[in-house]
Amino acid sequence: MVNGETIIDPSKEISKSYDFIISGIQQIGIGVENAEAAWDWYKKYFGMDLPVFADRASAKLMTKYTNGKVEDRYAILALNLQGGGGLEIWEYTSRKPTKPETTISLGDLGVFAIKIKSKDVQKTYDYYVSESLYIIGGIQKDPTGKQCFFVHDPFGNLFQIVEHNDWLLESNKLTGGVSGAIIGVSDIDTSANFYKKLIHNSTCHYFDRNTFQDLKGFPFGNQEFKRAFLIQSKKKKGAFSTLLGNFELELIQACQRTPSKIFNNRQWGDLGFIHICFDVNGMDELEKECARTESPFTVNSKNSFDMGKAAGQFAYCEDPDGTLIEFVETHKIPIIEKLKLYFHLKWINTSKPLPRWFFKLMELNKK
Repeated sequence: MVNGETIIDPSKEISKSYDFIISGIQQIGIGVENAEAAWDWYKKYFGMDLPVFADRASAKLMTKYTNGKVEDRYAILALNLQGGGGLEIWEYTSRKPTKPETTISLGDLGVFAIKIKSKDVQKTYDYYVSESLYIIGGIQKDPTGKQCFFVHDPFGNLFQIVEHNDWLLESNKLTGGVSGAIIGVSDIDTSANFYKKLIHNSTCHYFDRNTFQDLKGFPFGNQEFKRAFLIQSKKKKGAFSTLLGNFELELIQACQRTPSKIFNNRQWGDLGFIHICFDVNGMDELEKECARTESPFTVNSKNSFDMGKAAGQFAYCEDPDGTLIEFVETHKIPIIEKLKLYFHLKWINTSKPLPRWFFKLMELNKK
């Protein structure tokens, strides 16, 4: 331990030979009341201007998490081709989505905030201030030394803007896509063990019970927390790994209050962050691993699932506190939508990163 930080390399702890690849965070789902209005905001302030799909359908396979009833929805998967994961902007069309029962507080169980990568945190901060966005506190450094700050969208969702140096197609945008998430947990050791087994090429920075300067702008921010940062290694594997880039999951445990569950008495698709989705190669082997570690798949499309212009196999499991984790193995995505040109990944070795020119072609689909 150095300055209260313990660095753990899971590769030295876990000897199992893995036959699946987690390439990165493909997207994080956000339940909203108006998907198009939300997307306009995310395009302007996060550069999420590439729609992989915009699809209306019934969520027939998700009845486990929709009170046993098939619900209709409209979903947009938007990316920023500078690099990073996307946002799946999700709107119920068959019911009115519900808000959290109480105000979400630091350490509550579930996805507390999404991390968005930034080339220049100060310039991003200054731009958001000039636009009168709702910023929490000012620029801080997180415990791992990265500059960051927090900003709310107009829909009540919290984002952390974090310095980053991993980019795909550079442009004049100040931010890239999703680079991670902050997840409230009830027992940090149990949850860290769960996520380390999924993200096996990662390093864990563990910070024991303490107060943290970068959290003091929040209610309860002066209290003590435990924190763990699981940071994916720089070795890239998987077709979309150069796009998705390196990512981190920050786990946070409240030590001086009993946290609430963010989605208590609500269902998947309601307002807020509904799931974290990882891009996968080798879904069948991942299913075996999840079953072996007592976090079995709770939903599995089994075969390719059509999402309009894209398709793939998807599955869900739950972390130890019930936070929903989605896995997607992509089978088809549009390359040039206007020409109806699609890329079928079943025809290639999807363990190797796709070349940059592939994403240059996809750039033609920007809105």
